[in-house]
Amino acid sequence: MRSDQLLHYRPLVVLLGPTAVGKSRIAIQVAKRLDTDVLAADSRQVYRGMDIGTDKPTAEERQAVPHRLIDLVVPSEPFNAGWYRRVAMVEIERLYSVGRLPFVVGGTGLYIRTLVKGLCPAPQADPLVRADLKKLRDDRGRDGLYTELMRVDPETAARLHPNDESKVMRAVEVYRLSGRPLSIMQAEHGFHETPFSALLIGLERRKDTLYRRIEERIDWQLTHGMVEETRLLLGQGYGRELGSMKGLGYRQVGAYLANECDYDEMVRLFKRDTRRFAKRQMTWFRSEAGVAWLSIEDNEPYERTVERVIARIEEFLEALGQQKQPAASQQAF
Repeated sequence: MRSDQLLHYRPLVVLLGPTAVGKSRIAIQVAKRLDTDVLAADSRQVYRGMDIGTDKPTAEERQAVPHRLIDLVVPSEPFNAGWYRRVAMVEIERLYSVGRLPFVVGGTGLYIRTLVKGLCPAPQADPLVRADLKKLRDDRGRDGLYTELMRVDPETAARLHPNDESKVMRAVEVYRLSGRPLSIMQAEHGFHETPFSALLIGLERRKDTLYRRIEERIDWQLTHGMVEETRLLLGQGYGRELGSMKGLGYRQVGAYLANECDYDEMVRLFKRDTRRFAKRQMTWFRSEAGVAWLSIEDNEPYERTVERVIARIEEFLEALGQQKQPAASQQAF
């Protein structure tokens, strides 16, 4: 597609799927074929110094294909979907300006939805309200914070796990700042913005295969420095209370380093919680309209999967180029 067509139709390709499905390896080959960058959509890879536990691309992989939207902040800095969208838009506009197709890859569903469909206009975080909610959590625990969410926004509470502290706290904060439930704001917004002509390609595997791959990856992480990386982060002052340090792997290894469980129990919890996380990812992605799913067979070579992804992208671009008018709206950002 020519540069003028990129600006006209604003195509965007997203490769999504659960953890350990194989997105990263496939994405590198696809990006090479497209002669473009990989724009990560991963809420953990934004943190500098958190490499093994977030499965970041290696130095060699980054040299082969530029990876953007990783290593954006230190683990103690806050980061959310709104900030992600702002920095992602800068990268996308840069790619359009040099005639390249934006290619987003990741498993953080909220980041992808926010980028493709817009951001619900909820109030920005307020330090005073957040401090009050942290005190509520300290006094009454996570269950107390979740009970407060059930009181003010039962619909949001129904779709959040009580242990998902950051999202529970944010939903209560929105209510206290606006007097309105987050669920109502999201329903009114509807996520119907169309800043792009977007192709969403989802990768999936059989559940038993995906779970085996998850366990194999965790075994690799633990034998390649996951414990040492977590110990280093803790030694640098990044406490276990930080949202970044509550991520998969770091939370379980942190408990092990604090002598709250032995090594075998840590591994068991790490694998169990990651399997559960992958299941939640798939539930989220299955609820998203318009995802073109590709099922990867156990014995399918990566090269074959890459060809299938490329074929979908070529069909999408060809169909888009035949349109007389751009599918995306012409709103400014």
